[in-house]
Amino acid sequence: MLTAIAAGCSSPSNNNAVKRAEVKPAPSLYTVDIIQMKFSPADIAVHSGDTVMWVNNDMVAHDITEQKNHVWSSSLLAPGKSWKMVITKDEDYYCSIHQVMTGKIILE
Repeated sequence: MLTAIAAGCSSPSNNNAVKRAEVKPAPSLYTVDIIQMKFSPADIAVHSGDTVMWVNNDMVAHDITEQKNHVWSSSLLAPGKSWKMVITKDEDYYCSIHQVMTGKIILE
């Protein structure tokens, strides 16, 4: 009878006490082209820690500026130049020179 009681004390929850380490994928690099006065793609989904690189393939200079509070901004990007940033949260951005140009970064 004692054996049955001891066996009955074991529960599946004891097996869950040891947590497995979550394996995160290596950060990825995403590219947003600036072309014909647009960010392409305009909306991009990434994971926290990924890097987004904007490449100015347009004929004029542009910048990339956080839209709501202007917390961050790239330098002026001449044609052929690029700028990158590690993403940690959702971001709405625009070109402060050509304010009709907008983009969005969405964390998955």
